[in-house]
Amino acid sequence: MLAPMDPEKRRAACAFLYQHWRNGTRCDGLPRGMQPEDRAQAYGVQADIEEYSARRPVGWKIAATSKAGQAHIGVDGPMAGRLLAERAIEDGADFTLGNNLMKVAEMEFAFRFGEDLEPRAAPYSQREVLARVSALHPAIELPDSRYQHFEKVGALQLIADNACAHYFVIGSAAPERWRNLDLAEFVVHGMKNNALAESGVGANVLGDPRIALTWLVNELSHFGTAVKKDQVVITGTCVKPVPIAVGDRIEGDFGELGGIRIQIA
Repeated sequence: MLAPMDPEKRRAACAFLYQHWRNGTRCDGLPRGMQPEDRAQAYGVQADIEEYSARRPVGWKIAATSKAGQAHIGVDGPMAGRLLAERAIEDGADFTLGNNLMKVAEMEFAFRFGEDLEPRAAPYSQREVLARVSALHPAIELPDSRYQHFEKVGALQLIADNACAHYFVIGSAAPERWRNLDLAEFVVHGMKNNALAESGVGANVLGDPRIALTWLVNELSHFGTAVKKDQVVITGTCVKPVPIAVGDRIEGDFGELGGIRIQIA
């Protein structure tokens, strides 16, 4: 691991990316003098995005949890990103597509924590992580990137840009019986305009959403970051991302675990 990025350089990199967030514009990549050189530096740039938010993050996302997703953006593993409070959309509300480059909706399992998970030297086991989960929710993510060619910039720049985090919807808590279900085999449907668009299973998310959740906790712990009580983690799309356009009605059908919807304005 390299030395931490110079604070001035780190803040400049985050400010550069945030300007594109705010203005809805794109760039080809971070200027050469601002690019992180390892994963720790990349997460350092990402962390500074909290300085532009009035509240602490709602939680976390995991990007690139499938082989297809990793191949699409040219990475070899998952990445963590922050869910900012200002980017939360109410279930059933309108979402303004605006200048969104990716133009997809992703159906995801979201886990809410009832206790903090502080960084530590030993990895957390899946059993330990799930014991601290207070609820499971259906979720929809509407990712985006500040890079014009996000599939070419590499993992470090993607992490610095908050792992393609943008807007998201968290649905109502699922019945507690979710704990007794095999989430790897659980089928999720992505609906568009009242018709089936895509279907998938939890195994599309690193083999199991619970495996992905444990990965996220340990990834953050390794870099000295806690997952806090009441934060949620969206674990990656279970279905092939659903293309969206203005006027579309998008629904996530999670069967007995509930549903979630938005209207693309």
